[in-house]
Amino acid sequence: MRIAVMAAGAIGAYYGARMAVAGHDVSFIARGANLEALKTKGLTIESVHGDLHLPTVNVTDDPAKVGPVDIVLFAVKLWDTETAAEQARPLIGPNTRLITLQNGIDSVERISKILGSDKVVGGIAYIASNLVAPGTIKQTSQFHHIRFGHADNRPDTALDTFVAAGKAAKLDIDLAKNIERELWEKFIFLTAITGATAALRSGIGPILADPELKAFYRQLMEEALAVGKAKGIALDFSYIDERMSFVETKTVPTMKGSMANDLDRGGRLELDWLSGKVRELGRALGVPTPASDTVYTVLKLHRMGSTR
Repeated sequence: MRIAVMAAGAIGAYYGARMAVAGHDVSFIARGANLEALKTKGLTIESVHGDLHLPTVNVTDDPAKVGPVDIVLFAVKLWDTETAAEQARPLIGPNTRLITLQNGIDSVERISKILGSDKVVGGIAYIASNLVAPGTIKQTSQFHHIRFGHADNRPDTALDTFVAAGKAAKLDIDLAKNIERELWEKFIFLTAITGATAALRSGIGPILADPELKAFYRQLMEEALAVGKAKGIALDFSYIDERMSFVETKTVPTMKGSMANDLDRGGRLELDWLSGKVRELGRALGVPTPASDTVYTVLKLHRMGSTR
């Protein structure tokens, strides 16, 4: 398959590299220091599922040089969504599917306004990975799965073909059973783990070890779930217990959310689309969100980063 990864960050580069090693034609869209590193040193993946190094990668900052592909893995930061969607136009052909693996809950709507709802597919990636240096991704979690699909679950041969190719490449990949609910479930989990680890400047281990901080982490999930239910999403509060068990048994103590990693680097934060979104929706729907308000307040002055 022809696959474009936009952009070659912690999420997109990981899955793109795995598909490239399996023999697929993968092009990476990158910029800045990451672009130069990929051109000169290739792509390095340090992973609990096996390290790999691609000494030569197809990389460019111009999607027009790639042209139409079968699948676009769209994994840019949330503030870049509209700009990157416009730039992705040359990648879109008659049968292309763009799978968004971004954080947040409104990417499909935002991108569809630019590229068309028939082309854009909602997706989620559960993975702990970090761009530790230009051209180098460190992936630390046993979990590394992606799920995606159309909101109405309509059949799609292009997606079926990608699932089959991903499974052959030994990815944990499949179609979502209910992408709307699964997007919200990931949003609930993500806003809590990334909000708590960023606001408290800590890996998840010490947070779970402290009863007060563990309760704060749980409250972040409860608030996001309550907001989702108020919006009419079919969510179950048992999901909170399942996620608490998951984070206690399936994560390493040093694990941080993506926003915490961005904070450590002095980069811009997705705060307004994560904890800020919970807060915004809570106010609109009459759902109290005191824990999310706290995360937003303590991180607000850092949300534009210090490396602009």
